[in-house]
Formats: sequence, C-alpha cells, structure tokens
Amino acid sequence: MRVKEINALSAEDGAKKLADLRVELARFRTMVNAGGAVENPTKIRELRRTIAQILTIQNEKKLGIRQAVDEEKQEKKAEKQAKVPKAKKPAKETPGK
Repeated sequence: MRVKEINALSAEDGAKKLADLRVELARFRTMVNAGGAVENPTKIRELRRTIAQILTIQNEKKLGIRQAVDEEKQEKKAEKQAKVPKAKKPAKETPGK
C-alpha cells in the first residue's frame, strides 16, 4: 500500500487492514518456520513495512502531527498553482540581409 492510500483510510478501516495484514504475516512466518517454500519471500518484508507505515500514520494522526503535515503540503500546492507564470521575453530580431 502507498502512503496516500493508508492516509485516506478511516480509523476503523485502518484497524481492519492492520489486523488482516498481521494475520497474513503470521501465516507467512508459519510457512517459513515449518520449512515450506514461500512463493514470494519479499512479501514478508512488504507486509512488515506496510504494518509499520499504518502504525506510524495512526500514531501521527493521534498526536496531531499528520494533520499538520498534510495541511502544509496543501498550502504549498495552492501557492504553486496561484503563481502566475512569467511572460516569455520576445526573441531578439536579427537584421535581415
């Protein structure tokens, strides 16, 4: 999952997704510990990373950090869009022969 997707999740959806990911990670770890081959070994790393991202974003929202960061990004976008592009200088004319 991408950070934008995680950030867009509500508190309930985030908790549900977190529980699903933890169950999936436990299943993968059980397979590895039992000596079975895992189809995609990097999936474990991705699951751990996504779980950490969800927990971090939830904690930032609880502390009020995530809301402030999002507001700053929106303000910067608005400033960039509000700027009027500068007019190009006219090309210098060269005297004809």
